[in-house]
Amino acid sequence: MRPFELTAPATVEAALASPGSFLAGGTTLVDLMKLNVLTPQHVLDINGLPLRGIDTSDGLRIGALERMGDIAEHPGVYPAISRALLLSASQQLRNMASIGGNLLQRTRCTYFRDVAMPCNKREPGSGCSAISGANRMHAVLGTSDSCVATHASDVAVALTALDAEIELLSAPGSRTVKLADFYRLPGGTPEVENDLRPGELITEVRVPRLDWASNSTYVKVRDRQSYEFALCSAAVALHIQDSRIVDARVAVGGVATVPWRLAAVEDALRGAPATLESFEEAASAAADGARPLSANGFKVSLLKRTVVRALLELTEGSHS
Repeated sequence: MRPFELTAPATVEAALASPGSFLAGGTTLVDLMKLNVLTPQHVLDINGLPLRGIDTSDGLRIGALERMGDIAEHPGVYPAISRALLLSASQQLRNMASIGGNLLQRTRCTYFRDVAMPCNKREPGSGCSAISGANRMHAVLGTSDSCVATHASDVAVALTALDAEIELLSAPGSRTVKLADFYRLPGGTPEVENDLRPGELITEVRVPRLDWASNSTYVKVRDRQSYEFALCSAAVALHIQDSRIVDARVAVGGVATVPWRLAAVEDALRGAPATLESFEEAASAAADGARPLSANGFKVSLLKRTVVRALLELTEGSHS
């Protein structure tokens, strides 16, 4: 780790006026600083800022500095979001990590985290080592010839499925962006991961009211049961009346370069009976456009099975 200056601005205005990297829980920033992947000269500890609070009176509003563990345990938080948080990292990390920081976490691609290896995300134009390297954990959707790294956040998948927005604040003012529009596909510029502008800070996460999202879940498939990133995950919410699907939300993670909304699967589910056959037929479109690599072709079928498993969890006892 290289030397850096640490300050703690007392107000949001002071934080926005100061150049540097924002530090909340530090569960991503500090790790990458230790590896010299990130080398900020000035770090701003923002934990004292008034960016907390959880409001479930009309939809869901979460201050960006709320800890993941506290959100997961809060009554009224949609099950898909709560479960995604509980399946993230370890209890110790969930007690430290902020929701805003989690949404901005960097990829766990081993080549990105190894400064001795070429990585277009870390050093544009240097090449992508994963394309012809160890790529079992990498993406099959949303990839490019420049980058195949998966997005690491679990809760971002659930939030994307539920049409979440984030409030962004900078010195010129605030703006609200849909989370699905916030993340960028790698294309030819994988170093540009999102729409966060210089000097901008996430201040709040908002999920619109969706009464039937109480019937939601998050399924995470991984190599071990704890402290592991997803091989594949699925966030699903279903509105069912008279054993027929009225509406659906489906997004997946662990298989794409961004949290991946499955609009075609949602369309196929709407109006269909809540049966295993309908789920399997809808999930057949889940991997459309996939580009498997040498070691991750299994994710194509795993993706479809994970979506079906999540749908079955929500309809136990009602499917044929």
